[in-house]
Amino acid sequence: MNTKQLFAPTRTEISGIPIADLAKDFGTPTYFYDAQTIRDRIAQLQQFDVIRFAQKANSNIAILDLMRKESVVVDAVSTGEVHRAQKAGYELDAAHHQVVYTADIFDRSALALVVEQNIAVNCGSPDMIRQLGTAAPGRSITLRINPGFGHGHSAKTNTGGDTSKHGIWHQQLDDCLAIAKAHDVTVTGLHMHIGSGTDFEHLSQVCDAMKKTALQVGASIKTISAGGGLPTPYKNTDVSLDVDRYFQLWDGVRKHLESQFGHEVTLEIEPGRFLVAESGYLLTEIRAIKSMGEKLYYLVDAGFNNLARPILYGAYHPMSIAFAGTPTTEFQDAIVGGPLCESGDIFTQEEGGFVCARELPVAQVGDHLIIECAGAYGFVMASNYNSKPLAAEVLIDNGTVHLIRRQQTNEDLVAGEMIPE
Repeated sequence: MNTKQLFAPTRTEISGIPIADLAKDFGTPTYFYDAQTIRDRIAQLQQFDVIRFAQKANSNIAILDLMRKESVVVDAVSTGEVHRAQKAGYELDAAHHQVVYTADIFDRSALALVVEQNIAVNCGSPDMIRQLGTAAPGRSITLRINPGFGHGHSAKTNTGGDTSKHGIWHQQLDDCLAIAKAHDVTVTGLHMHIGSGTDFEHLSQVCDAMKKTALQVGASIKTISAGGGLPTPYKNTDVSLDVDRYFQLWDGVRKHLESQFGHEVTLEIEPGRFLVAESGYLLTEIRAIKSMGEKLYYLVDAGFNNLARPILYGAYHPMSIAFAGTPTTEFQDAIVGGPLCESGDIFTQEEGGFVCARELPVAQVGDHLIIECAGAYGFVMASNYNSKPLAAEVLIDNGTVHLIRRQQTNEDLVAGEMIPE
């Protein structure tokens, strides 16, 4: 369990750079990422043979480049993510296995791309096997299996069981193997991921399911993937991941399969949020403070167009205040909301849309509010709702500040639009 306070109610800097300077140079709202935090999380997982970053968590090409330089490979769930990986310097062909296309469907452009570029594929449906086998017989694939149960901090992040669309239903495995054989496709790996925030009780069930499924497929299995869902602390009371215990459970599965198959089996892990969440900060400015009945609101210049996790999942993010003027040691309960013309534009809400207050330092208009642990599923889920420009992204690496995405302009918003003549 954490023994130190991870999150403080006030802060003066991000990655050693004064917040006042960051706000002056880049404005608000802006995303900032600490490169060393990402490297530290990568280092925690070095026991695994392969660390494959689920880039949907944060797909800026500068972040992908950092991952590549740390020997982390990636998955891609779209042709756009494949393109990003290539821009960041990854090799696409299956021989290098640096990029794996993993999804539940092929759209037509994705199927054409994986065939043309010989990209490794992790199939999440029987139709994917059939379509790839028809277009490119003789390929090797991995299968994402839904073991029939799931787990997650929200129903919307649960990726297992019959209420999830993800993966091949475990009882259809024999049918899928028959489809693969009919199209001269070899199943060389298995992947299981049942949701985020996995605890060890559920993890043991996944390990047992992986062992059973791999033995059902047979000795063609060369790789197993533990998926992702590694927990990230968002509160001072949260328990940090016991990485050694996590690895030992999966390593036990791997060793059992090696003894049965008579050859080595590669053990992959596929973290997304775990690698990048704690690195990220969404810097905002408090632009209004007002009372509505007995409730007090801090209204900031970022909305769910910038960070959608609270409105989607009721996700909790730690928050801190950076005082522009004289600091105070007093606290008050405040609801934190954004500028959008939408009642759901509240950062302090629970799942189901229940608005709640947060104990925060007494603040003034012009102070900065920092939404922390915002490096995963933050910018990547941003939108232009209310015609708000996308925020800038900034990477701070060893004291050096790098702009890795400029803020959109109003002209950018309409650049792809046209009025019929």
